[in-house]
Amino acid sequence: MKAVIRKWLRRGIQLSLWLIASAGFVWLGSQLAIAWVPLPATLFQPFPENIELIDRHGESLRSGLFEGRQFHRHFKLTEVPPHLIEATLAAEDRRFRKHHGVDWTAVARATKDLAKKRRVVSGASTITQQLIKIHQPRPRTFVTKVLEAIQALRLERQWSKEQILEAYLNRLDYGNLCFGADTAAQFYFQKSIKDLSLSESALLAALPNSPSRLNPTKHPLRARARQRLVLERMLRNGILNEAQYQSAIAQQLSIKPSRHLETAHFFDWVTGQGVARRFPNQGEIRTTLDLQLQRVAESSLRDQMRKVNSLRIQHGAVVVIDNQSGNLLAMVGSPDYRAIEGGQVNGTLAPRSAGSTFKPFTYALAIERGMTPATVIADIPSEFATPTGLFRPENYDRHYSGPIRVRVALGNSLNIPAVKSLAAAGGPEILRDALIRCGLTTLNRDATHFGLGLTIGNAEARLLELANAYSCLARLGIYKPVRVVDSDPSQSCRVFDARAAYLVAEMLSDNGARTRTFGFDSPLAFSFPVACKTGTSSDYRDNWALGYTPEFTVGVWVGNFDGSPMGKVSGVTGAAPVMHGIIQHLHERFGTSWFSRPEGIVEAVIHPVTGHRLLNPSSRADTVTELFLAENLPPMESASDYDESGRILLGAEYARWLQSADNNLGTSVAIAGSSSSTAVRVISPLPGSKYFIDPDLPDSGRMLPLQLNLQGKSNWHSDTLQCLVENGAGYAILKLGRHRLLANFDGRCVETWIEVEDR
Repeated sequence: MKAVIRKWLRRGIQLSLWLIASAGFVWLGSQLAIAWVPLPATLFQPFPENIELIDRHGESLRSGLFEGRQFHRHFKLTEVPPHLIEATLAAEDRRFRKHHGVDWTAVARATKDLAKKRRVVSGASTITQQLIKIHQPRPRTFVTKVLEAIQALRLERQWSKEQILEAYLNRLDYGNLCFGADTAAQFYFQKSIKDLSLSESALLAALPNSPSRLNPTKHPLRARARQRLVLERMLRNGILNEAQYQSAIAQQLSIKPSRHLETAHFFDWVTGQGVARRFPNQGEIRTTLDLQLQRVAESSLRDQMRKVNSLRIQHGAVVVIDNQSGNLLAMVGSPDYRAIEGGQVNGTLAPRSAGSTFKPFTYALAIERGMTPATVIADIPSEFATPTGLFRPENYDRHYSGPIRVRVALGNSLNIPAVKSLAAAGGPEILRDALIRCGLTTLNRDATHFGLGLTIGNAEARLLELANAYSCLARLGIYKPVRVVDSDPSQSCRVFDARAAYLVAEMLSDNGARTRTFGFDSPLAFSFPVACKTGTSSDYRDNWALGYTPEFTVGVWVGNFDGSPMGKVSGVTGAAPVMHGIIQHLHERFGTSWFSRPEGIVEAVIHPVTGHRLLNPSSRADTVTELFLAENLPPMESASDYDESGRILLGAEYARWLQSADNNLGTSVAIAGSSSSTAVRVISPLPGSKYFIDPDLPDSGRMLPLQLNLQGKSNWHSDTLQCLVENGAGYAILKLGRHRLLANFDGRCVETWIEVEDR
């Protein structure tokens, strides 16, 4: 028996020695592992902070994610209120101050729960282990847990508890791309971390458990339930008393995510320009935007959208540019960035039909080539030969003004004078090239593709680029690219002659010159000088309004992003009220001026119909004072301007207009050289003319004007086309095929023929 006892005693001693040795080896191994296991390198590197965009006055616009950065601002632990620290410990690691990196009590509890429930019931990761996991993500396996535990033990030897807690609170994910408690406080509550209440701190402490599932902006009830659990733990742990707990539970929290959506389109565009790469070491970038002006622009656009909502208008965009620097002061891409239908579309960058907005550039080019504001153009039905057939433009209201000066033609945005001016100036190529030099990127096809219709809007433009092209006119012909960062260098080049640009600005500011179409009290009328131009695309799909002074250019577009037509809304009723309100604000806030007259600009008194200078203007009542380039004055009036009875003589091309209801000159004008012996000939349509029927045009687009060279009543007939008289003018209704047309004038008969094809 004693031998047996000795045997078991000996074995017990051996086992004890073996266990002690094993424990020693395990301890030594763990110490070596703790000493030698590497910590994540990123743990010792600065956490990447977001870049914050500020406006020109230093006010925050929005924080952004550039080059893989997150929304984050580093803070010290001393900035953190005690109740946020205690709430975080209650939610994540209540024995944080007692353990050395691994909470063995929590590990034992988690192991017991796993064995009992056959599933993971609760975690055991400490804040130190979670900090390791943030910087070294791995697959969630048993080996991973062991490695994180060892690294946590080592980190606790290397860092103090305060260092660990500060790093943890700075790098924790609070959802919505917010990393760090201060960023989360700014995002959810629009306040600094040091100003958080107990209830707000408990909510923030609740989120890292599952940032997506507990997202308070999408799942407020889930977030609130988790917040209540955190407060209950703080109560059980003795951190809170009952009164503090009840007060925190009762507080109503207002979650208002703040990312400055009022500048969201600007932010998205700027980040796409690679601004972070140009300023890699800056946490704050000063932009050119004026936040106060941005809010005025947004408010003006939204107010107008509410007023015209019944007219099938949903969208709009605004741009404001500082002309002297080229700085972009405001960019509103849509009325509401949050809107489901097109809210995120940036209307300032979307290509849209340009309407009449290219006409000022046409006239600037024409003035450079000899035209003047007093040049008289025949605003009558006209045809222009093109490589694909005849081009027959029409005015916006389908009426014609007869002899009209350039100033009035531009002021009333008449199409036919603009087309004739472009043809006289050299054709579509010079206009296309000038617009490209002004920064337009939408004219990337050959000039022959657009033809003379380029001046009346058969091409597209982006609001931002178009507004900056108008800024070129406001700089009297000098182009500068738009700047979004004030520190960027400013480059420039001359596109238009300064005197030509001045005359265009002076004509666009003349409210009296546009009264035929817009009246005296339209949104284009100001109590101070402003150059204004509107535009409306076919079928009312796009409205434009642009206005400028020497200091500012404002561009507005309204319409529908899907291209659907509006309810017969023109630029002056759709976009112009927004432009007017913003320019009025700029005038009141900053003040505006007007251009000094360049050298080489002179005044002269002219006749309003002939455009010729008057020999004795003081004796005449029907006079107009006009501006000219000094070397390009119009000719003096002569006897050939009038007939024996003093009527103004017009060319034969006006004969049809003189008979029509559009004749606003009455019997004060006559056709030069008209008599019964003059040969009769067809002016429109010319023999062999080819026409195309465009299915997108309304039925009135099929009405072909019929015109002879002589004034008087004529009868038209065709075996294949319907001929009719409307407002004293003859028309043929086009249809496919080859057609012969006969005209009878005072017993004399002439004929012509045309071909009509489907486009």
